[in-house]
Amino acid sequence: MLRIFFAVLTGLFGAALLHLVIILSLPHFTGKDAATRVEAEGDLNNFYLLGDRYDEAGLANGDPFLRTAVCSFDVEDAPVHFTAKGNVPFWSIAIYDSASNEVFSMNDRTSVGGALDVLAGSPIQLTDLRKNLPQELEQAILVEMARPDGYAVLRTLAPQASFDEAARNFLTEAGCEEFAAR
Repeated sequence: MLRIFFAVLTGLFGAALLHLVIILSLPHFTGKDAATRVEAEGDLNNFYLLGDRYDEAGLANGDPFLRTAVCSFDVEDAPVHFTAKGNVPFWSIAIYDSASNEVFSMNDRTSVGGALDVLAGSPIQLTDLRKNLPQELEQAILVEMARPDGYAVLRTLAPQASFDEAARNFLTEAGCEEFAAR
């Protein structure tokens, strides 16, 4: 009986200590989530190429065979159109909401003609667009965002040095712009 009491007391003390440590460490981690770091890269609706070393926002490209760009966006006023094309061996995009939940992802193998053409917007914005879809969005994939703000991560493969220039051009010319219906 004494052993059970001691085990329960030890468990309660350990749980209390763990909760105290978590609560006291929260200020240390606040503002260091992925969405905040991508937002700190610069202006909204612009892809930023990540380097091999950590930048001021705390982001870096950790894979020597991939080149990575990130874009922070907000669909509250208008949908955001992600575009890119080029001669690269592989690319992928992942779209996340502000809580870093993956909303959508695809790669060049699942795209139309190998080009990136994705429009992210609120459910109301996309419903309005579907009623009278502009010609330039006929091949676009429409992605509904439950939250208005988010970020996108675009990656491309550069397995050898000879692919590096094409990969960097693909990422720097990629679009992450507000879509204005014409």
